[in-house]
Amino acid sequence: MKARISWLVTSSCWLLISNSLHYPAFSKTLTPQDSRQGENEKIGFFCSEQSLETITTQLLRDLPSYANRTTQRARRLGRSVDIFPYILAAGKPEFQSLPLNPGIDAVKYESEGVEQIFFTTLERQYINKKAIELQQFHRLFLTKTKNGWNLVMMLTQTAAYPAKSTIAPARDSSNGAIAQGVKLWLRDCQAGTVRMR
Repeated sequence: MKARISWLVTSSCWLLISNSLHYPAFSKTLTPQDSRQGENEKIGFFCSEQSLETITTQLLRDLPSYANRTTQRARRLGRSVDIFPYILAAGKPEFQSLPLNPGIDAVKYESEGVEQIFFTTLERQYINKKAIELQQFHRLFLTKTKNGWNLVMMLTQTAAYPAKSTIAPARDSSNGAIAQGVKLWLRDCQAGTVRMR
């Protein structure tokens, strides 16, 4: 009986060793960290090397969730803002530069290396338990550095949804929830934690 068990153990070991020599893939154990590192390098490469159009398309897919998390974080911190919007959707980007309004320093935002992206968002706010939907028109200014794309500034105009003839004047929204969502997404993209689709 002992001889049979000994023979079985020896045969099993020999089978494992011979397979690892014949099939090198079996001889290397991939840890989750190894596979994640390779994936992160690929994603980091994606973020730093792809065109602005490719990056922006992915950014706008993820932007509602990033902006909503920013808003919820502000709410949890008990900030004095009483109206918290919920971003429902972000529209397709437009890359054709538009002229800036009078009073905005065109030299600063139309300089070499600064790209302009136009997109819209649909959001819902609750005021006195009543849902109000708004459409926001954003002009995002990005520049590329050695670490990837960075936000320079964002301007936003607000209108009722469905859009009517009256649209509010452009305001600097560089510190708003949408801009914060853009900054967080760009940071996560460079860190390799954004899931590409």
